[in-house]
Amino acid sequence: MLLRFGAPFTTVTSSTAVTVRSSPAISFHFLSTDSPSNDSVRNNNKFCFHQVVSYSSRLNCKATKEAAESMTTSTASPSESKQALISLSDKKDLDLLATGLQELGYTIVSTGGTASALEKAGISVTKVEELTKFPEMLDGRVKTLHPSVHGGILAKRDQSHHMEALEKHSISTFELVVVNLYPFYEKVTSTDGVLFDDGIENIDIGGPTMIRAAAKNHKDVLVVVDSQDYPLLLEFLKGNKDDQHFRRKLAWKAFQHVAAYDSAVSEWLWKQTEGDKFPPSFTVPLSLKSSLRYGENPHQKAAFYTDSSLSEVNGGGIATAIQHHGKEMSYNNYLDADAAWNCVCEFENPTCVVVKHTNPCGVASRDDLIEAYRLAVKADPVSAFGGIVAFNKEVDEALARDIREFRSPTDGETRMFYEIVVAPSYSEKGLEILRGKSKTLRILEAKKNSRGKLSLRQVGGGWLAQDADDLTPEEIKFDVVSEKSPQESELNDAKFAWLCVKHVKSNAIVIAKNNCMLGMGSGQPNRVDSLRIALRKAGDEVKGAALASDAFFPFGN
Repeated sequence: MLLRFGAPFTTVTSSTAVTVRSSPAISFHFLSTDSPSNDSVRNNNKFCFHQVVSYSSRLNCKATKEAAESMTTSTASPSESKQALISLSDKKDLDLLATGLQELGYTIVSTGGTASALEKAGISVTKVEELTKFPEMLDGRVKTLHPSVHGGILAKRDQSHHMEALEKHSISTFELVVVNLYPFYEKVTSTDGVLFDDGIENIDIGGPTMIRAAAKNHKDVLVVVDSQDYPLLLEFLKGNKDDQHFRRKLAWKAFQHVAAYDSAVSEWLWKQTEGDKFPPSFTVPLSLKSSLRYGENPHQKAAFYTDSSLSEVNGGGIATAIQHHGKEMSYNNYLDADAAWNCVCEFENPTCVVVKHTNPCGVASRDDLIEAYRLAVKADPVSAFGGIVAFNKEVDEALARDIREFRSPTDGETRMFYEIVVAPSYSEKGLEILRGKSKTLRILEAKKNSRGKLSLRQVGGGWLAQDADDLTPEEIKFDVVSEKSPQESELNDAKFAWLCVKHVKSNAIVIAKNNCMLGMGSGQPNRVDSLRIALRKAGDEVKGAALASDAFFPFGN
């Protein structure tokens, strides 16, 4: 699925987009309403919305005849032979494709490195300069930008004047264009970094132009941008069918490929130019990771997408977690796992966090992670049952065994049940033991979220953007406003409670002591009720504890 939010521009002035390559994908395009470029927005500054149905990365459609689309009689091509134009940066399965095309009688026209690779494989190829009668120039910047190439791609076969123009200028048609682009994304996200001039030289110009031309004229020209589609393409060509539905899907994928590529360039260039987190417009590319059984409720359809923005490269988080075991993740599983992982990653010392319905109901830090786990469960064992357990250190054999066998503190008999366990790593034996706890237990391995990300939240018709709330207690000055100054242990408890309460839904109260959550109250319309709930859960241990609230109490009572 492709969802694109944004206002179309009559000019490109001040319009900045940021995304990366992803297909299939959702792209969000944002335009600042106070941007000086608003004069160029059409339709009274109304946002436009475009949706295209999603499909798997490997096109999985049947070659069905669309009777409703009767084709007008085509004018004969100036050339009887079928031509395929191939220009690839990633040459995976090139020999498979080229061999199949030659067996089907295609003449292959290619550029530079692709032509050399074909020749080495013993495949007959016509170099593009033989077609254009013009050499590559400007260090390869100009190769295919020529009427002999684009005329052969863009000519409409059922328009006699188009075909007459090709005949007049001795231009042959292309029936197939196979192109992928310079590895810009890989270059600018390399751990070695990239110089600005190197980044610029890795921006593809001729490739996107050919892809867009072929996709526009997909009625007559097949366009392929993904090597996974080669087998299906060859099967389609062997069938000698005219399936416009198949052609449209390939065209959609081609435009998405180019859009994602251009978005990555835009994101990178904005950072090189301004670097501000809130540009006048930007795009968030989302790549389909999985379809979900249902959404928040059984009647809602749902899917899960990963964010492929340059800013998310090596950024960690639940979206990129590895699932080692258990049932497929659900919509609510992702929400809960994200909440647990975000909370546990706040702590430097060995910590366990237990989450239920996105709220941490137990948090504890100890040198011994088994002790931390037991204390976190003890904070609210009823809520912990069926919850998510997260650790910020490796789960070893001893901890895994305790997770597997630990009984509920409420009766000392019921074995604790969890939906998900998430940790940064697992020992080989630890993973084996956890797998034996339950066939359905989801075991996730995740990387810590990087700091400085942009946080987005949807509202009706728009999005809110803000810095991620990733401040640590060490970065904050705690002012003492009471007559009595806190002891060091009391201040440490306050810092611990402060880290916990930011992950509790407002109105939020957390009571903590000795690096352990004793009780929490969340989600109440008034803060006093949240306080009552937290005090009840903390019980007799509340004396001497620290209390954190996510806002002030408005009244003296």
